[in-house]
Amino acid sequence: MAQTVGRNVAAPLLFINLIMYLLIIGFASWCIDRYINGQTYHPSFGGNSATPFFLTFAILAGVTGAVSKFLGGNHIRVWRNDSLAAAASTAIIAWAVTALAFGFACKEINIGGHRGWRLRVVEAFVIILTFTQLLYVLLLHAGMFSSKYGPGYRDRDYGTEATAGADPAAPKGGGPVSGTRV
Repeated sequence: MAQTVGRNVAAPLLFINLIMYLLIIGFASWCIDRYINGQTYHPSFGGNSATPFFLTFAILAGVTGAVSKFLGGNHIRVWRNDSLAAAASTAIIAWAVTALAFGFACKEINIGGHRGWRLRVVEAFVIILTFTQLLYVLLLHAGMFSSKYGPGYRDRDYGTEATAGADPAAPKGGGPVSGTRV
């Protein structure tokens, strides 16, 4: 039980974030399509001067977030240090882009004006995902503090001679091993 605390907490959060990132991709794509076509008068769209910047970063955050969730799902499945590196690095990048989209969402809300319900849904999901993605990143890195929360960064025998198939009876002095050419 102690080895799966991090996995049991991170897996549902990963799934919820994946669904929300996919919804962001869908709604932001619809909104940017209307914006490109010049249909800002559409009753469920609207917008202001921050809208094109916000939608660009929202789609970018949605795509990077969805990709990071697929790598995170692989990490949840295997739960090893090597998969942790890929999951954690893409999760940090996704969080950074989501934080940029969060800034533009706040600016768009601050400017005001008519914003349709679809645009407000994208704003709300970006704001929620900024905090839930940060929580997910912190959960991935919780293994630094205790191996109870993750595979940990302290596997000392990982990548050493003992795991590489070296002969345990070989001399440890760094000299040539019998049967090898120098």
